[in-house]
Amino acid sequence: MTRFSRDFGDTMQKEAVPAVSADVIFASSRFPNYKIGSNNQIMEAKDDPRVLSMKEVVARETAQLLEQQKRLSVRDLASKFEKGLAAAAKLSEEARLREAASLEKHVLLKKLRDALEALKGRVAGRNKDDVEEAIAMVEALAVQLTQREGELILEKAEVKKLANFLKQASEDAKKLVDEERAFARAEIDAARAAVQRVEDALQEHERMSRASGNQDLEELMKEVQEARRIKMLHQPSKVMDMEHELRALRKQLTEKSMQYIQLHKKLTSSKRGMENTSQLYELDGTEALGSYLRIDPCSDNAPELSKCSIQWYRISSEGGKKEPISGATKLIYAPEPFDVGRILQADIIAEGQTITLTTTSPIDPAAGLGSYVEALVRKHDVEFNVVITQMNGANHQSESIHVFHIGKMRIKLCKAKTTIAKEYYSTSMQLCGVRGGGNAAAQALFWQAKKGQSFVLAFESERERNAAIMLARRFAFDCNIMLAGPDDRAPLGS
Repeated sequence: MTRFSRDFGDTMQKEAVPAVSADVIFASSRFPNYKIGSNNQIMEAKDDPRVLSMKEVVARETAQLLEQQKRLSVRDLASKFEKGLAAAAKLSEEARLREAASLEKHVLLKKLRDALEALKGRVAGRNKDDVEEAIAMVEALAVQLTQREGELILEKAEVKKLANFLKQASEDAKKLVDEERAFARAEIDAARAAVQRVEDALQEHERMSRASGNQDLEELMKEVQEARRIKMLHQPSKVMDMEHELRALRKQLTEKSMQYIQLHKKLTSSKRGMENTSQLYELDGTEALGSYLRIDPCSDNAPELSKCSIQWYRISSEGGKKEPISGATKLIYAPEPFDVGRILQADIIAEGQTITLTTTSPIDPAAGLGSYVEALVRKHDVEFNVVITQMNGANHQSESIHVFHIGKMRIKLCKAKTTIAKEYYSTSMQLCGVRGGGNAAAQALFWQAKKGQSFVLAFESERERNAAIMLARRFAFDCNIMLAGPDDRAPLGS
């Protein structure tokens, strides 16, 4: 029986395993920590989670750079990109070293497997099973090493891409720095040129100011000398006499102008009378705003006006277009602001004949009425004392004083604290002078607050009545409402 000793087994194992070649260089001084899991699979122990890889460190720094990009200046951004580029180069170098180490591991594993295969043929029994298990572990290590190499290849590609990106970003940052530097230099040159132009302009202005100042001083001295000469020629008493004479001449000129206008109107009327000696009626009254016109018979053969039909018209002084005045069918008609600058005509139909009477000239405006209305426009609400003579077409017996409020948005009629009517400006509202009504027509107006509610109001004077009409139409026009009488169309520019 052959007997084996412990020394023989140890000697056989030492001879069976050949020595590892001396040209193999290990990347680490210690063998990796491996564990055998279920189904005899080799598992690599996990590294400490607190230790980050170089790839993760570079990725984190790149993210921080991108987040801080908006807060960094162009020069700081270029510096950061250069640091990132250096880190990427360092990472690329480490990847190259890892690739070399991986190649050395492949060589080592191959030699180890060859040694185990050689040992497998020399042993038997339990030792052979241990050798086969070791061969399986080496093959598993080779597979894991191959997978690790694939991951390293991917990391190498990503590192290369990151390095290219950082390199391009660094070049862009340098280009941006150069552009900003050139732009800053251009702005500095432009600012210097602008400062130079301003200095030149100031010098030119100062030079011209001195020249003009000297010229103005010379002219002022000449004027003072001329004033002294005139003062020596004229005594103060003579100057005062001349001023009084000028005032008297102006007054006389105004009176002569008024007389000329009256004579012109009378001459025109007499010419029409000479042309038509058979005239039966004539217009009496001042042809101006604030008065009234009356149809009077001028012949014994004239039919009674109570048996005749009358219609008043407005005629434009330029185009000659005739517009009927709705409701103006009485003997008396008081012109209103719409009639200023237009000729009035009255047609009288008597015994089948139509007799036409016209004013000698367009209706004149009332003196001082325009400035009075402009002063009232500045107020938010204007009040007029009125008396109601008619309400909804029926005569109103009470003669109590009411207050007629004309505001920028609405018109209100009230008595003390009682509101009789209050309406905002609308298309259904109407306001005009009374068309008829005797000698007091020039002081009364017609107001339709809304459909079914109307008033005839008498004012204290013709001026108050015309001012109320003009003011209400002015405020209504500001509200895009054309305020007029029944069937009236406002003249252009009224």
